Amino acid sequence: MSEVELPVAVDAFGGDHAPVALVAAARKAARSGVLVRLVGNVSIPGRRRTGGLSVIARGNAFPADATPKSIRREPDTSIRIALREVAEGRASSVFSAGPTGATLVAAVLELGILPGVERPAIASVLPRADGGRLVVVDSGANVDCRSEQLASFAVLGSVFAEVLGTAVPRVGLLSIGEEPSKGNDQVRSAQQRLVDAPVNFVGNVEPTTALSGGCDVVVCDGFVGNIFLKTVEATAETVLTIARRELGREPVAQVAAWLLQRRLRHLRNRLAWEATGGALLLGVKGVVVVGHGRTGPAAAAAGIQMAKRAAEDGLVTAIEQRLGRALGH
Repeated sequence: MSEVELPVAVDAFGGDHAPVALVAAARKAARSGVLVRLVGNVSIPGRRRTGGLSVIARGNAFPADATPKSIRREPDTSIRIALREVAEGRASSVFSAGPTGATLVAAVLELGILPGVERPAIASVLPRADGGRLVVVDSGANVDCRSEQLASFAVLGSVFAEVLGTAVPRVGLLSIGEEPSKGNDQVRSAQQRLVDAPVNFVGNVEPTTALSGGCDVVVCDGFVGNIFLKTVEATAETVLTIARRELGREPVAQVAAWLLQRRLRHLRNRLAWEATGGALLLGVKGVVVVGHGRTGPAAAAAGIQMAKRAAEDGLVTAIEQRLGRALGH
C-alpha cells in the first residue's frame, strides 16, 4: 500500500470537545472519501469498519497538565498510538487537537526529529494584505526558547515557505520595532544567529510589516506566536462584528450588508482557524497536524483533509531534502 492510500490517524481524545467532536469529524472526513483511522478507547456505534473509517479502540487522553516525563511514561495514550501508526507505516499522517506540548513531545518520541533540526515547531500560514502568504513559526509548540532555537525555526520556516512555492523566502524576526536595538534579550541575541543562519534574513519586523508583505516568514517563540495568531483571529472577528452592527443601522446599509455578506464570510474564513483546521508540526519525521483545542467537527474534518494533502504532497520528504541543502548535509 502506497503512502497516499494509507489512512489519516485521528486522535479521538484531542481537544476540548473530544471524543464526540472527533468521532463526528472522522465520520465526516470518511464520507468525503478520506481514509480515516480513529484512535482512542471510545465506543463507536455500528461495525468497527464503516466505509473509509476504521477504529483502533485503544488509548486514553493525556491530562491537560501532562509533563514531558509523564508523556514518556504513558506509551498507550491515543496520541502516541496514532503517531506509532505513522512511524510503523500503517498511517500517512496524524491529526490531533490535544495539548500542543504533549503532541510535540509524543511526536518526538514516536517519530524522531529530522537531521539538523534543533527543535520541532508549529508553522501556521496567514494571508497577507498584498495577496501573499505569511508563515508564522513557532506558533505554539515552544513557549520558552533560546536564540539558537529561533534560528532553527527560521530555517524550518524558510524551507516550508519554499515548499509552498516561494523561491527565496524573506525571513523576519518578530519584534516591537525594526531597529536592531529593539526587543527583549531573546530577540536581540537571536539577531546575530539569524544573520549567520542559511536564510534570507531581512531583520526585525513588526506585526503590521509582516502582515502587509514585508516578509514571507516571521520567526518568534511559541508564546508570542500563539498570541499573534489569536490576536489576528480576534481582530478579524471584532471588525466583522462591528461592520455588521454598523451596516444594520439603516435600510440602505442593510441592503449593502446583504450584498456583502458572502464576501465578509469569505474574509472571515481566510483568517479563522476553523477554515484550515490546524497547523503543521515541522521538524519531525512524519506529517502531524495540530488542531485548535476548541475544534469542532467541521474544523477537525478540515484538519484531517490538511493532513491527507500534506502526506500526498510528500511534505516531509521535501522539507528534509531542502533542509539538507540549506544546512549543507
